[in-house]
Amino acid sequence: MIFLGLSILSSSAIYIIFKCLDRFNISTFNVIVINYFIATLLGLIITDMHISNFAVYKHGWFPYSIIIGILFISMFVIIAKSSQIVGIAITTISNKMSVIIPIVVSIIIDPKDVLTNLKVAGIIMAISAVFLSVYKKRKKQFDARNIYLPVILFLGMGLIDSFVKYAQQYHVSDKWLPLFSVTLFAMSAITGVLVKVIKNSSFKELLNPQVLFWGFLLGISNYGSLYFIIKALNYKSNTGNTIDGSVIFGINNLGIIAFSVFVGYLIFKERFLKINWVGIILSFITIYILSKV
Repeated sequence: MIFLGLSILSSSAIYIIFKCLDRFNISTFNVIVINYFIATLLGLIITDMHISNFAVYKHGWFPYSIIIGILFISMFVIIAKSSQIVGIAITTISNKMSVIIPIVVSIIIDPKDVLTNLKVAGIIMAISAVFLSVYKKRKKQFDARNIYLPVILFLGMGLIDSFVKYAQQYHVSDKWLPLFSVTLFAMSAITGVLVKVIKNSSFKELLNPQVLFWGFLLGISNYGSLYFIIKALNYKSNTGNTIDGSVIFGINNLGIIAFSVFVGYLIFKERFLKINWVGIILSFITIYILSKV
């Protein structure tokens, strides 16, 4: 469970960093671009050069690393646009509810991930806890024609975790995990650079000390979130026992929400509705139930 805990902490740190960027009015996209370069560099440091030989195209996980890498940075752009147009509340709910997709995919592709009554109850509770925890009253109405944004976000975030699960299930052992992550984050970095070129955006902004500092922190957190979730999915105990992917995704998502909410409450003085606290309490109950599956 230690890898799952580290994944929750790493992913929660991403949301905390984005909160800080908003608070200090720092360019989010530039920090995102730097973050992917940092994550790529970190992966190169961890990768065994003698094992990899950089012949990444020969590996079965290579196409998935490209897809996930492009989806990563694309979803960041969608999150920003959706937050501005349809509101943060709907955007957050769409983002978090996407956990349904990898849970279903894990059950379908993993023969060891068998549905039980307890697991079904836990998954239903997890979905309910996610919705209750992130629910916020909308302060403004939005044009129904823009509903495509949260829909794309829901599908995109769900596909990212689903592709991660599929790649882990069939191709990414612990041996190849560092090289897989290098390729994935390098693709995100290249995509970010191409976006700046297309938008004719200044590259000098990337050298801003604040951008570099927050990009460094975000890169470490981003790398950790991917690295540790795959380590958790790959984990086998001394007795050969594993944790089902559907359970891991459920606990991971709930843990991120619970931790982020408490940090927001204690550090950023955010205020939450009673329904949010009900969701948090339900999250802890659900995490306990899922951990016993």
